Amino acid sequence: MRAVGSKNSAPERLVRSMLHRLGYRFRLHRRDLPGTPDIVFPARRRAIFIHGCFWHGHTCPRGKLPSSNVAFWSRKITGNRVRDKRSEKQLRKDGWKVLTLWVCKIKDSNLLERRLTRFLESGCTDTHQRVALK
Repeated sequence: MRAVGSKNSAPERLVRSMLHRLGYRFRLHRRDLPGTPDIVFPARRRAIFIHGCFWHGHTCPRGKLPSSNVAFWSRKITGNRVRDKRSEKQLRKDGWKVLTLWVCKIKDSNLLERRLTRFLESGCTDTHQRVALK
């Protein structure tokens, strides 16, 4: 598990490539923001997190805990989820809009493109937009 990187994963590169093709320019892994979002649009005050289903406790089959060392993994994943929620809350408080993309849900490129465009172009006053890709 040590070999699993937190930056520049294949799903992250896929999303970045799509955003670039759509004409959006962004910054990566801003360490000065809570949670170090994967993709940041400073002028728009938008942040995107690309979460791996296992590591962030998604409810899909990929998010299933291993059958060995259950207590450890349960604490680990619960801690990750708490940290994610705290980071998103702080970003919202600071006036950012946040989009969380789950790896299992970015396969449909047409749907992903619509979701990203809607998130980046939305003028809604809600400071948090969590999009569940179906």
